[in-house]
Amino acid sequence: MNHPSELKYASTHEWVKIVGDLVVTGISDHAQDALGDLVYVEMPEVGSQITAGAQAGVVESVKTASDIHAPVSGTVVEINSALEDDPDFINEDPYGKGWIYKIRPDNMQDVDTLLSNTAYEAGL
Repeated sequence: MNHPSELKYASTHEWVKIVGDLVVTGISDHAQDALGDLVYVEMPEVGSQITAGAQAGVVESVKTASDIHAPVSGTVVEINSALEDDPDFINEDPYGKGWIYKIRPDNMQDVDTLLSNTAYEAGL
């Protein structure tokens, strides 16, 4: 599995990357591999307020559906609309083209409470 060290991870299998004052998030390589071929992604609405740990969306594969949880609290500022037509971007490139949404966090320090790649992998 590929879990880049520059990212932080939630125990619910989401990853985050800080880009300026925003947090980009998606699901980990481990999660996409466990789900199999993705066929649909339900993303939060732009402008919606999300709470850390709460459901922020759903990914569906040919096998099952799984909730996407918010890794930090904040406001959704952008979604990856390319996933509406090509949800398999998550399978192909979960940390690049497969990002799901961007959040303006209420408190950027909340990212520090997430797991390092080694701590995340230890919990798998």
